[in-house]
Amino acid sequence: MTSEIVIIGGGIIGLAIAIELKLRGTNVTVFCRNFQAAATHAAAGMLAPDAENIHNGAMRSLCWRSRALYPDWTHKLEELTGLNTGYRPCGILTPFFEESRGAGEQGSRRASLSPSSSSSPSSPAYWLNKEAIHQYQPGLGAEVVGGWWYPEDAQVDNKALAHALWTAAESIGVKLKDGITVEAFLQQQGQVVGVQTNAGVIRAAHYILASGAWSNELLALPVLPRKGQMLSVRIPEFASELPLKRVLFGQDIYIVPRRDRLIIGATSEAVGFSPNNTPEGIQTLLQAAIRLYPQLKHYPIEELWWGFRPATPDELPILGTSYCQNLTLATGHYRNGILLAPVTATLIADFILEQKSDPILSDFHYSRFQSQPFTSTPMLTHSANFSNGHHPAISPQHPPLPVQDSPLIIAGKTFQSRLMTGTGKYRSIEEMQQSVAASDCQIVTVAVRRVQTKAPGHEGLAEALDWTKIWMLPNTAGCQTAEEAIRVARLGREMAKLLGQEDNNFVKLEVIPDLKYLLPDPIGTLQAAEQLVKEGFAVLPYINADPMLAKRLEEVGCATVMPLASPIGSGQGLKTTANIQIIIENAGVPVVVDAGIGSPSEAAQAMELGADVLLINSAIALSPNPAAMARAMNLATVAGRLAYLAGRMPIKHYANPSSPLTGTITS
Repeated sequence: MTSEIVIIGGGIIGLAIAIELKLRGTNVTVFCRNFQAAATHAAAGMLAPDAENIHNGAMRSLCWRSRALYPDWTHKLEELTGLNTGYRPCGILTPFFEESRGAGEQGSRRASLSPSSSSSPSSPAYWLNKEAIHQYQPGLGAEVVGGWWYPEDAQVDNKALAHALWTAAESIGVKLKDGITVEAFLQQQGQVVGVQTNAGVIRAAHYILASGAWSNELLALPVLPRKGQMLSVRIPEFASELPLKRVLFGQDIYIVPRRDRLIIGATSEAVGFSPNNTPEGIQTLLQAAIRLYPQLKHYPIEELWWGFRPATPDELPILGTSYCQNLTLATGHYRNGILLAPVTATLIADFILEQKSDPILSDFHYSRFQSQPFTSTPMLTHSANFSNGHHPAISPQHPPLPVQDSPLIIAGKTFQSRLMTGTGKYRSIEEMQQSVAASDCQIVTVAVRRVQTKAPGHEGLAEALDWTKIWMLPNTAGCQTAEEAIRVARLGREMAKLLGQEDNNFVKLEVIPDLKYLLPDPIGTLQAAEQLVKEGFAVLPYINADPMLAKRLEEVGCATVMPLASPIGSGQGLKTTANIQIIIENAGVPVVVDAGIGSPSEAAQAMELGADVLLINSAIALSPNPAAMARAMNLATVAGRLAYLAGRMPIKHYANPSSPLTGTITS
């Protein structure tokens, strides 16, 4: 499938951009992992740059511009679809409870509403004292002592708007692909050449990243999910006082009136993608809302929900160019995604189609984070508690390097860490747990037979790790024939299911009849792999460094190939370098260098060859300090990968001085 422009993300930002591009005559395809999960559905629809009291001048100007576009923009959507977006230029009221707070806010808020430049219009604001605010909006809490009235702020029905956007996009011919997850960008020489999805590789001329809170899974951008819990209450017929008619933007709470209900929100929780409403979150919202507007305590709760807003460290969006020439960024809108949709669509369409880069885009460029510590992978941020009480001298405060890497994808599943570890040979379960944590690995191998027979060192192993955070790789260690390995693989899949990984079909395939050198049987491995692939397994076969066998295993459908560097547990290092290089050069699946790595320098060397992953067990488990060695292997893996991506200097047969002689002073 090809398309002129592919947009990753089907929330309000992605759809708004798609419609704008399509109306300008461009072919557009939108990939959406789950339309109903977009942050648009979890919002309240406030268009509140004034009530938000935005201090950043560029952001305030951007929000004002977008708010000014809203009447015509929503009218255009309504004409295209015949649907009502619920846009209302209703103004927003911000009550205060403390006299000193309210009075003190007058000057600061009025200052914040002054124009950021001579070309930006100011936005009016009016202070209402206690008597005025209670007359203007009856039913406010007795503690409210005043507040600001922002007449130009507005609201839109977020769910109605989302429906209208999707319908409008469909009606004008935007290709909408819901249920499609983009797993990685395929990059070559500063260009995106395709996107890997759960439906295959998709190619286009230009790409736009608008995937909100999920953007960090695709690029090294500091966009992280901020969970917001919300609820609605139904206005009963017996309500004695006039129902709320104004949007109330209080201290850490807002109440948005709709026709027959009130929307109450929202928490802001840095809990990753942790789902569901919580008693604490809902209680906090209700307490604050009742204090602001007491009569709603009698209203029946109608609905609870949550969503994930895309937050950046400075809470400003990331817009415009990326490090790839044909990839444009439109993400990180945090609380203002709905408000900023019209202006984002216009700016991005102008930039891509007309090469018009609005000066304001420079204030939202991704490069502003290059001097701030951030990593998209967990590998460089973990701080391990080593058994000897010492920590390696690792500082996460260095700015991110201008080297971009794509995620590791094995059988459609995405991983950030490129180090796998094992669970065998440790002196204790505690040492194993510490080492796995210190390695920051995301995949851990488990010998199915040894766990089931409770072999020494494996008692309680299955319960010792948190399988909600670590992906289990069952292996067929101890199997001498293809038939044995197939049976054990099936048992491993069931073991993974019992431990909560229902969709885990991974297996590390080992067929080793040679008990002295522990070299894998190529014929038995191929036979077992063919059968397991037919049964739906993602097969990761352990093999000799045989390029022909590696290619044959790839052809039968294996998810990776895993050539040994030297015999298992020998610590001899890289003895098969030439063959591993050939395998890497010809492989269309990830190459995992497995067995024989004995030191971090050897781990780095293997990654410098271009290996995708390392699997290291003995070198860590048999170290006098396994956790420290696990950390060292992690850093070596990262260093080797960075070196491979950066590229080595050419080797010369003569000297080349670091300080050239030209321009020096002669005596």
